[in-house]
Amino acid sequence: MATLGSITPSGVPLTAHDLLAIGQRFGIDYRFPEAPDRSQPAPCVARGQVMDVEIDPTLRVTHSDLDVLHAYASTSRRAAPWFLSVILEGHIQVGLGQQSFQLQAGDAFSAHFNEQTGLEVFQPAPQRLRILNLSILADSGSLSFSPTNVAPPSTPVLHTWQVPPLLRHSLEAALASNWPAERQRLLWQGLALQLLAHGLPDACLEPREKEQAVGQPQGLSHRDHQRLERLRQQLEEYPCQAYRLEQMARNAAMSPSSLRSKFQRCYGCSIFDYLRRCRLTQAQAYLRKGYSVQQTAHACGYRHATNFATAFKRAFGIAPHEVHNRH
Repeated sequence: MATLGSITPSGVPLTAHDLLAIGQRFGIDYRFPEAPDRSQPAPCVARGQVMDVEIDPTLRVTHSDLDVLHAYASTSRRAAPWFLSVILEGHIQVGLGQQSFQLQAGDAFSAHFNEQTGLEVFQPAPQRLRILNLSILADSGSLSFSPTNVAPPSTPVLHTWQVPPLLRHSLEAALASNWPAERQRLLWQGLALQLLAHGLPDACLEPREKEQAVGQPQGLSHRDHQRLERLRQQLEEYPCQAYRLEQMARNAAMSPSSLRSKFQRCYGCSIFDYLRRCRLTQAQAYLRKGYSVQQTAHACGYRHATNFATAFKRAFGIAPHEVHNRH
């Protein structure tokens, strides 16, 4: 039988202490970067409701519908064979290891992580944020509802994807339904399979004997991986240099289109998205050293400080002048 319950009462303020209690239950560390005093987080972080549907011991669906009043961040510490999340409204930033993505309504991600490499999520404020999460809590050998192999890979994975409009409509209809528990179980089992079908990376649905060597993305030769890693390290160590796709492709002995697709396949983001994140991380260091916002923007390759400030706040949830003023 499905077990439907409310983790938080509807419309009641969700305090930092409430989130910390939820985090203790589910193995999630919460942080509150906007709190005036880091030892005393903002008393009311959000207002809304978090609903939980336990379909069976291996499968859980959680729906949060919140007005986020203060930005907060979370790190999932408990290992999860698979965790899928659909953004129904609002926007978030999600990261795992070297990967980081900005996601908005209609986007989704699928992740496999462990205690050593936790899933990082940042929720900006103010906004209304509605998210549906699907957690698989056991490996495929004990998933009675799944007819296919959905066993996790041997290394952490973060995969982003677009939710088909019809599936998104079905999720909204299920959330609005008032069906008895047994019908809810059948409904969410079917939707869970659809989410897995759309959201799992292709390589994870292949037979185990066809899996790639550990740490080497599917379809990339060992030499390709070495060249891409050298490029990634150069971007991370020298982010403020001027880069052109054609020159990077020549250095990697690839065509520009091949470099774009292989970098995306290897690291889960485009070359210039990765470069942007490296530059903004460098910008944080400059601001903490006392550089002005204008100086930092120019040092990190931005012609206009306003464009830099917008990108910085989107990435970190705080304006660059606030970082500068604190240091």
